[in-house]
Amino acid sequence: MGTPTSSVFSEIYLQYFENTKILDIPLISHIIGYFRYVDDILIIYKNGITNIHDVFTIFNNITPTMKFTMEEGNDDKINLLNITISKEDKNIPFNIYRKLSTTDTIIQATHITPQNTNLQQLDI
Repeated sequence: MGTPTSSVFSEIYLQYFENTKILDIPLISHIIGYFRYVDDILIIYKNGITNIHDVFTIFNNITPTMKFTMEEGNDDKINLLNITISKEDKNIPFNIYRKLSTTDTIIQATHITPQNTNLQQLDI
């Protein structure tokens, strides 16, 4: 992931992977929704119809070069991409999720930051 084109090639590979290997899994496994952003995937399924652990095994057996991890929601909630997604009856409300490390501290103007340091540019 060190080169500028790495993210582009990763996205191309993942789209190819989805369109050739993953395309039928949601249909076979009765998955309601499959959503991906970069390398995070959200799968919405109906408990009792879809065995999510079987789906997880299928995903991990597709190719030996990629391994998936799974995080299951607790109390009908899951945090994904700084959003808390909830399940309430037939609604799916969401809120902004802030990790415990968030401090809401703003850097003061007197602190040394790239914006207020006097750096000289060296053209080589």
